[in-house]
Amino acid sequence: MILYLVIPCYNEEEVLPETSERLAEKFAALTNEGKIGRESRIVFVDDGSKDRTWELIEGLHAQNECFRGIKLSRNKGHQNALLAGLMTVKDECDAAISLDADLQDDINAIDAMVDKYNEGCDVVYGVRSSRKKDSVFKRTTARAFYRLMTRMGVECVYDHADYRLLSRRALEALSEFKEVNLFLRGLVPLIGFKSDTVTYERGERFAGKSKYPLKKMLSFAFEGITSMSIKPIRLITALGLIIFFVSIAFLIYSLIRHFTGNTELGWTSLMISIWAIGGLQLLAIGVIGEYVGKIYLETKERPRFIIEKYLK
Repeated sequence: MILYLVIPCYNEEEVLPETSERLAEKFAALTNEGKIGRESRIVFVDDGSKDRTWELIEGLHAQNECFRGIKLSRNKGHQNALLAGLMTVKDECDAAISLDADLQDDINAIDAMVDKYNEGCDVVYGVRSSRKKDSVFKRTTARAFYRLMTRMGVECVYDHADYRLLSRRALEALSEFKEVNLFLRGLVPLIGFKSDTVTYERGERFAGKSKYPLKKMLSFAFEGITSMSIKPIRLITALGLIIFFVSIAFLIYSLIRHFTGNTELGWTSLMISIWAIGGLQLLAIGVIGEYVGKIYLETKERPRFIIEKYLK
């Protein structure tokens, strides 16, 4: 089989030398074992890096034909960079595996992914076996994220990020999704082809800094929910109905007090009501506005990425 690795990179000059060496060794081993063909390639996608990332990719390509490079015209974000790589190579390979440049995802799991592919799987998810190395905060928030996504009706694989194998057939199916607001963890399960999982132990980042601080992780989670589910709008509708019935109860209560001669109303309850309803209205407008904004971006049909260079 011809296997391509697709690796999005943003300011990864510190990790690329080590990453490229490890991946070259892994590819050599897989080739010698007969698991992948010699036409297999490692493709780095430069997502508008501001450091020497692209210069290093060009150097790797010049030294070893195993390495290829894709340069985006500007920074488009991890999901768009990943999709750019997958869509560029989909007609050149039998299957593609996506992974991060820091190699925290164990590359030895590639062997098992290839085996699953040979058994007939079109999609193979890399799933973390545990989160013992994570802080309590990160472990708790990660679990909360997956539970929230599930309750919002989004089909996703627990403890799976973007380490996965997609067959050419799965890549062709993925190309049919035209969303500008990308959340690949939610889109890939919608393909529906035969899938399986491979577990691995996630390692430490050996160099550089994480590109996903808390603020960006929260933004990514919100993007995933609003891109894949309309339940937040339905929750607002339900909350509006509840408040409507509560207001009727307050109306009946006020009328009873009026006809019994107790017409003096409390200032505290009035202020609480005003602030509560006002806050709810602003929240509702904000959530609805988020969806309207996404519709606005989708109707523009702007390209999700623009490739400046492709080193073959």
